[in-house]
Amino acid sequence: MKLKRDMRREQMLDVAMEIVRNQGADELTLGTLAGKAGVSRPIAYEHFSTRAGLLVALFKRLEDNYVHWLRSALREAPTDLTAVADVISDAYFKCLAQFGPEALAISAALKGTEEMAAQQRLMLNVYVELMCDALRPFSGLEDERLRPLCVGLLGAAEALASEAQAGAISQQIATSVLTSLIVRGVADRPHKAG
Repeated sequence: MKLKRDMRREQMLDVAMEIVRNQGADELTLGTLAGKAGVSRPIAYEHFSTRAGLLVALFKRLEDNYVHWLRSALREAPTDLTAVADVISDAYFKCLAQFGPEALAISAALKGTEEMAAQQRLMLNVYVELMCDALRPFSGLEDERLRPLCVGLLGAAEALASEAQAGAISQQIATSVLTSLIVRGVADRPHKAG
């Protein structure tokens, strides 16, 4: 049965995620994907053009899920800093837990080329803007300080996720620590330069 183009793309992304999960991101090529998905190489290349394009599509899928979860959760969150920080942390780690270690493997593979790094940077900006918008009402920080704080918090989240996936800490501890970092970072009053 011939699938519609968008359904074929989703099916290939599912197979690509399985390859990353079972064999690692280094084994993911368009040729491997074509073989495992039961399509010809030209079909795989038509959908993704390059390995970088495939990795970006996988990462975008992860990002879209995280952004969707975060936006939904923030709409329902109580209007206090700790609750909002907990929602941000919980959404981040639940999204990673759903996708397992392959999420970090895809993220790491994205750092390999300029094309992938540029796409990852665009995606990071979406996360940072969401965090800034959610945390701004609780912060006395100006945007020139709030934005770098959110970038740093996302870096901390990635490091905590790596520790959790290595089994060094639990997801519950990672979530709690990130919540604490967010609250402390946002609640900290800026120091006057002098």
